Amino acid sequence: MTRHTLRAALAAGAVLITGAFVLSGCGGSSFDQPADTGSGGGLTSSKDALTLLIGSSGEAETQAVEDAVAAWSKDSGVKATVQTANDLNQQLAQGFAAGSPPDLFYLAPEAIAGYAGNGSLKAYGDELKNKDDFYPSLVDNFTFDGDFYCAPKDFSTLQLIINTDLWTAAGLTDADLPTTWDQLTAVAKKLTANGVVGLGFSNEYQRLGAFMAQAGGELVKDGKAVANSQENVDALNYVKDGLNGGYFGYAKDLGAGWGGEAFGKKLVAMVIEGNWIGGAMKADYPDVKYTVAELPAGPSGKGTMQYTNCWGMAADSPNQKAALDLVEYLTSTDQQLAFSKAFGPMPSIQSAADKWSTENPDLTAFLKGADYAKFMPTQDGTQEVITDFNSQLESLKTSDPKQILDSVQSNLEAVVGG
Repeated sequence: MTRHTLRAALAAGAVLITGAFVLSGCGGSSFDQPADTGSGGGLTSSKDALTLLIGSSGEAETQAVEDAVAAWSKDSGVKATVQTANDLNQQLAQGFAAGSPPDLFYLAPEAIAGYAGNGSLKAYGDELKNKDDFYPSLVDNFTFDGDFYCAPKDFSTLQLIINTDLWTAAGLTDADLPTTWDQLTAVAKKLTANGVVGLGFSNEYQRLGAFMAQAGGELVKDGKAVANSQENVDALNYVKDGLNGGYFGYAKDLGAGWGGEAFGKKLVAMVIEGNWIGGAMKADYPDVKYTVAELPAGPSGKGTMQYTNCWGMAADSPNQKAALDLVEYLTSTDQQLAFSKAFGPMPSIQSAADKWSTENPDLTAFLKGADYAKFMPTQDGTQEVITDFNSQLESLKTSDPKQILDSVQSNLEAVVGG
């Protein structure tokens, strides 16, 4: 997950649970020997150090990745450094343009088509020893023109995070947990008091798309643009009413960088975020008590957004064999469970599901969301359309949702057809 805009959700401060790290796929291999060829066209091999570029959800995620990479590096003998991007998309694009991209990097599904299409990525998915352990839907998200490009590093869904102290102070109980839009409006109004807004979220499709899904809408369906559907119009009108009513609020307008910060600072009583928020809460706001509930159903039923990133590998990396070994380590069962404890994402591999559920009984709402979640469009060019969409959503409070969506529809049709 970028997880704050993927924050990216792309997506997602905590204590890293340390323990025995399992080095997967390393064995006694020598990284400076020629690599075996495979469906990915063979892997380069050298003694070069590896560089990783990540878009972190916070200090907890950064520290967890740095610790894991350091452990792998110590065992493998291959130097590796982690760089945290301020703007992942921009810095990654600059690296490719300059001919010096990182060896491995967080890559969102919507970026696959563009980078794969211009030859920037190495398709290494079929080389992974643990390739059959990934959830099939995640593999599909990172498959382009029939090639499985990169290992999904984790995944997350959006749900409703509730400040339990503010909830109780407002006289609300478990019986008041909202299951419909009308109920969400009612509790948000009741929680809006003393400078606290009832419900907050980031001003982007990566969050508001949950309402669109609940209304039965999406941006692209069966390969065609459907952005200006009545379902999507209804969803944005619902959000607009909440913003103008003062019981919904954009995190940015409340003085926070993202929803998790707004929630941690008690600027909002509820927030729509992914399970990566857990790490930030533990590290930065440990005294804030909260619970997680499924988002309420809309006119069309339950709906949310699901996010994942993969470990992209540069086609020009001189040490792809070591990079592959590192990816297998980072996506192993033990390491993904350690990441989950550190900053909240759900493991992308099926073998970790039962243990994750046992260790995270209070977070099962996130896992339930996987059954009805929508993915963002992944066709080449849709990322730019969504960026423009997000810029228009900043002024949703004073704009006509239909006009915004008509603009998005026009832009999407130029990319995917309508």
